[in-house]
Amino acid sequence: MPAHLMRACAAAAALALMIGGCRDKAAAQPLKLEGNMLTVDNRSPDDWTKVDIWLNRNHRVMVPKIAAGSRLQVPLDSFVAGFGQRFDFHRTQVTDVRLTATLPDGKPLELIMPFTAGGLAGVFGGKR
Repeated sequence: MPAHLMRACAAAAALALMIGGCRDKAAAQPLKLEGNMLTVDNRSPDDWTKVDIWLNRNHRVMVPKIAAGSRLQVPLDSFVAGFGQRFDFHRTQVTDVRLTATLPDGKPLELIMPFTAGGLAGVFGGKR
C-alpha cells in the first residue's frame, strides 16, 4: 500500500475517533433501556417529584423524587401491575415506557421513550 494512502487512512481514522470522542452527552435520551435495566437520567436543573414510571401502560414503579442532575436505575422486574403481577422481562417485550412527574413550580412533566416499529409494522408502516 502506498505511503500517501496509508497516511490518508490514518488521518481518517484519527478524525473519526476525535468526532466520536467529542460527542455531546446531552444528546443522550433521559429514558434508556439496557437489558433488564431502565435508566432515568434527570439532567435538568429541577427536581422531579411524585414520579410514576409506566412500562407497557400496565406495569408501574413509583418514586418520590429524582433529584436534579441525578440518575435512577430500576430493574424491569420491579415494575408491578394492578393485581401485583411483576413484569417478566424474559417473556414480555417492552413496547412503551413513559414517565410522569411534577416540577417544582407544580407543572406536570411527561417523558415518552421513542420506539421504532419492528416486524411487519416497521416494514409496511403499520396497519393499512
